[in-house]
This record gives sequence, C-alpha cells and structure tokens, in this order.
Amino acid sequence: METYGKILLIAIPIFLVLVLLEKWWGWRKGFDTVRTLDMIASLNSGITNVTKSVLELTVVIAIYPFLLEHVALTTIPNQWMVYVAAFIIIDFNGYWIHRWSHHINLFWNLHVIHHSSEEFNLACALRQSISAFFNLFTILLLPAALLGIPPAVITTVAPLHLFAQFWYHTRHIDKMGVLEKILVTPSHHRVHHAINPEYMDKNLSQIFIVWDKLFGTYAEERPDVPPVYGISRPARTWNPIRINFQHLGLMFADAWRTHHWKEKWTLWFRRTGYRPADVAATHPVEKIDDVYHFEKYDTPTNRAFSSWTWFQLIAQLGFITYLFGNIAYLNDLNGSFIYLYGLFIFLSVQSLTELMDMHKKAWIWEVIRVGYGAGLLFWQGDWFGLSNHIPLAAYGIGGYLLLSLLATIYFSNPSKRGA
Repeated sequence: METYGKILLIAIPIFLVLVLLEKWWGWRKGFDTVRTLDMIASLNSGITNVTKSVLELTVVIAIYPFLLEHVALTTIPNQWMVYVAAFIIIDFNGYWIHRWSHHINLFWNLHVIHHSSEEFNLACALRQSISAFFNLFTILLLPAALLGIPPAVITTVAPLHLFAQFWYHTRHIDKMGVLEKILVTPSHHRVHHAINPEYMDKNLSQIFIVWDKLFGTYAEERPDVPPVYGISRPARTWNPIRINFQHLGLMFADAWRTHHWKEKWTLWFRRTGYRPADVAATHPVEKIDDVYHFEKYDTPTNRAFSSWTWFQLIAQLGFITYLFGNIAYLNDLNGSFIYLYGLFIFLSVQSLTELMDMHKKAWIWEVIRVGYGAGLLFWQGDWFGLSNHIPLAAYGIGGYLLLSLLATIYFSNPSKRGA
C-alpha cells in the first residue's frame, strides 16, 4: 500500500504533464484530440482507480504463492533476467485477460470504462476499472510459478508493465516502422479502441504485439478506414462510477426480467453484449449502428464552468497527493483514516461528474460530500493531521468546502454554465 502510494506520487504528475502537453500540441498543430470535459472525466476515472488500488479494496485470491509452493520446477536467482522473464509472462497473462474481457459478458464490465471515451488520447489511458473486487486471473501466472519467480518480482514488475501502456494512447504518432512488428504502437492501439466493424476486438496485446499475430487477433490500421472511438452502447455520462457499473447493472436487470430460467444463469458468460431476446425486445438500449454518423456525448459549458472543473480537479489531486504521501502516518493515527479519506475522494468524483452531466440533483451529492467533509473536520479538529504541515489548514479546508458548495449550487443552474 505505502510503496504503491509513493510510486503514484511520482507517476501522477508525470502523467498529468504529458496529458496537458498533448492538449497543447494538438492546439498548436490544429488537431486537438482532447475535449476538456472528456479529459476531466478521464482524469477523475484515474483518481478513483488509484485511490481504490492504494486502499487495497480488491480481494487478492492467494493463488500465486500456492502455485509457487507446489509447482515450481526450479528457483531462479534474483537477477535482471528474472525481471525480464516476469515482464514477458505478465504480458502474456495480460493478453488473455484482455481477450476474455472483450469476449465474455461478465468480464467486459471490468474493462468497459477504458473504452468509454469517444476520443483517443493520453487522458483516456487513465480510465481504469474500479469494478474488479476479486483478482481471479492469477492462475495465468502458472509459467512464472513453474520457473520459481518470487512474488516480490511480480509485484515490482506489474506496475511498470501497467505504466508502460500509457504512451501509445495518442493520435499524434503515426506508424513507427520496424517497431510495428514487435511492440504495441499508437497505430495498433487506435485500432483496438475503434468501434468500426473492421477493427472490433482486435490488437489485444499490451506491450508485445506478437501475441495478436500468434493468436489471430491482429488488424492493421487502414488509411481508408479511419478509427471511430467509444463503445457501441454509449455510456452517455462523464461519471466514471456510473460507467464502471452500467454494464453490470444491465446484466442484473436482464437476468431479473427474462422469462427463461436458463438465460438467467447463462447470459453472464455469453458473448459480450449478449441479451436475452425477450428482454432485448421489451427493454431496448441505445446502440450505435452507423459508427460514422452518431453524436458524441457532450454537455454545455462555458469558460467559467470549465475553469471550475479544473479547479476541482486540482483540488482532488491535492487531496490524493496528501493521502498517498502520508499513508503510514494516517495508519498510525487511526487504522480507519485512509478508508474515511478514500470515501471523501469518491464522493468528490461523484459530485463533480454529476454536475458535469447536468443532472438536476447534482447539488445533493455536493451537500452530502461537504457535510461528510465538515463532519470529518469537526470530529478530528483537523484534516487528517494536515495542520502539522500547514498551520490553520483546517480553516483552509473548511473554506474550500464552503466555496465548493456555493459554486456547485450556482452552476447547477444550466444558464450559468453555457446551456
């Protein structure tokens, strides 16, 4: 927990600078691929994901240590080659998890958030799931267990493997020559994120494109078929928490509504997007049939509201920076503090993105958030020890909460935000 938090303290500012640099580059070249609210939504999704990860809200099924103990054929010394082998095995593992996530209805819920943006840029790389509560795929690390690779190597290499998938989420890098034959490149990944029929469920590799070529899921980006991005059943929201559970909610609803008992149990493991025929007929959902002619999701905004969303994003980044940098201290103060803090982060994302969606009752979420934050201040007489670093910090947090509530109420009026 603490180690991952320290890694994120380095990674988050780097990712944010690169996202802003891409925005600037697109503006300079007259090819801006980053819409402000879409970018804010993506960054908020990243905030929920890293907060969940640091709070360790996923139950890790202890399969790998068991495998290591019972099937290891040898023990490898802790040398650089061990890390290379672990990286390749994790990449192979990642290909199959990714493939199953695209082809099995239940597992698509773990991945849909990543494809939900109707743009393709570095920010959308940060749209990662919070809906996975169990790590069910450790069994795919069997090759690592057979080689006797220590668990510490796996946990070291895994974050590096994840971060290495960030850079190719861009439309500003064309094909890359010989690297196209070995690595996943922006061109390969543009195909992967596309909803064009020619590209669907292709290029599932994460670092080495060779897996797609070996297992028949490779497709090259074609100049006559420009990729169109998003998901075929559009999310129609900026709220990452809603997006994370939309598909799961639809499956539960379909299982409840269908009159066929077999369908109630099997729809979860059918192809992605499958719905029982009787429910699909009586409860249709929006689906994009013509990928070249559909309206991207958007909500009205003006300069004042865009500035406010940026202010709130910066505030949330400040809150999680303090959390990640002080995990051990907060645990020493009170073991429940980091979870109370994490709830505040999730309420912050919920409130802001509901406001971005122009939901009429978005202000209610802000009342809940501000009331919860004020309750924490009153209970502690401080903000999780922040006054030890910044004198009178509690008053600053209180002032921020009041400002946030007033601004949310103001912008809840559609006319005040450009509608």
